[in-house]
Amino acid sequence: MFTSLHAAIAAAEKESTSLSAVALALEAKDQGRPVAEIRDALRRALVVMRGAVEQGLVGDLKSASGLVGGDAAKVHQSVAGPFSGTPFASVIARALAVQEVNAAMGVIVAAPTAGGAGVLPAVLTGLAEAKQIDDERLIDALATAGLIGAVVAERASLSGAEGGCQAETGAAAGMAAGAATEMLGGTPRQVGHAVALAQQGTLGLVCDPLGGLVELPCVFRNATGAAIALAAVEMALAGVEFAIPADEVIDTMGEIGRSMDVRYRETAGGGLAATPTGRRLAKERLVSIKRSGA
Repeated sequence: MFTSLHAAIAAAEKESTSLSAVALALEAKDQGRPVAEIRDALRRALVVMRGAVEQGLVGDLKSASGLVGGDAAKVHQSVAGPFSGTPFASVIARALAVQEVNAAMGVIVAAPTAGGAGVLPAVLTGLAEAKQIDDERLIDALATAGLIGAVVAERASLSGAEGGCQAETGAAAGMAAGAATEMLGGTPRQVGHAVALAQQGTLGLVCDPLGGLVELPCVFRNATGAAIALAAVEMALAGVEFAIPADEVIDTMGEIGRSMDVRYRETAGGGLAATPTGRRLAKERLVSIKRSGA
């Protein structure tokens, strides 16, 4: 397993290949399975991701607390917004859709975690549909995303309880940005810049779910995380280079997470969860859940 994106990028450049090819070869070697079997596993994950997107876009789901549900369909169907009908709006709707499925206890792919699971499928499937990209390239993109996520896990964290939401939605934004950059024809070096550009934009992001439920603001943070990923892809493919290497951005995320007050690490003790409205809603909804036996 690579412990740095720098090493992975160097390996891909040395072999004149993509990061996904490097990731797949390494995974096959580590697991003692052919690359075809690894791709089949990723294909199954893609099916689940698409299923969550489609289910969430219908708009008939509600979480047990009743705090979230139906907003993905609103964005999907809206013609009022400045980006309605564009891939940007589609990606935002898809990110909300997956998280609404998660909040309603549906089936998702926790990539990298359940709390940040909307970003990657939204960005990849939304852009693939808009650019008519086939599933084989989507599977390559998932392999690249996995490599990026593994490096983040090794160098920092993917846990909101350990590093705040920067370790969940933030890491998801980096994974999605890097994976989409390769999927759209970017070089391994551009993938690295996309990761850095995305994750620098989420540094310090706290994890403050109301009542400890992975609903508010988690669902909506996936939409903004997807937007950050899209911005990073746009910049990276245009040739924008971030001065701080991706590995150092990831290291910084880990350092910030370790120094973050415990109130901002999934305890519902600070941030939006501690606002007067946040406390009131959490109390009302948790009592409602308890009464209903959900």
